[in-house]
Amino acid sequence: MIFTDSGIILFRQEFREADRIVSLYTREHGRINARLPGVMRPAGKLKALSEPFAFGDYRIYVRRGGVIGTVTGGKISNIFPNIRRNLKRTALAMHFCELVQRLTPLHQPSEGKFELLCKALTELEYGEVNSAFQAAFTLRLMALAGFGLDHPVLKISPEFWRRIHEDELSSLSFTEPEDLLSLSKCNSVCRRFLNRYLAYPLNTLRNFTLEHETEELFNADLSAEEDEALTALTHPSAV
Repeated sequence: MIFTDSGIILFRQEFREADRIVSLYTREHGRINARLPGVMRPAGKLKALSEPFAFGDYRIYVRRGGVIGTVTGGKISNIFPNIRRNLKRTALAMHFCELVQRLTPLHQPSEGKFELLCKALTELEYGEVNSAFQAAFTLRLMALAGFGLDHPVLKISPEFWRRIHEDELSSLSFTEPEDLLSLSKCNSVCRRFLNRYLAYPLNTLRNFTLEHETEELFNADLSAEEDEALTALTHPSAV
């Protein structure tokens, strides 16, 4: 089977002498693994299509019964040059890609996840980076992956909760003490979820907002009901 689909590179690694294996999130086929043969050779033509968070149209061949495809061609739509020129933007982009990879099963397409990742990368490329990017993306991805919280926790105001889930990522600039406190609580919720759900830590996990010393303080603020609700999201058999 041969198909063409829009996709974003989530992860890549060298394979043999001149090949690369990539994890690719596509619009219509979900997350798939594919091989790009010969891209590491001097004359390799598809190397740009195998770089992290590259966005393009990929032509992929999958043998009958095969578990991994082969990229036979494609066209770059955006390599996000502004992101690649800035270390913090690059770290955030790779973090978003790793989150999508870790929270998305193979071959299960989600238009919402694809659009969320595209939009986040676009705003990282052209917008202003703020301290809420990481928490907002994670909470929205949690919701799309079926782990979203139905209502605010930790006494976060409903309006702040709505904004962190719905507003443009690049517009989430908070300066009021109450909003900064709510943002820190959102980061705490994200960390607790990822620590409970993932079998091993994210390679790209970094705290872009407040210092880690605040984590114990906000974790302690969880009520018994909120802690039980969060546990139910990640370990349904535990409650």
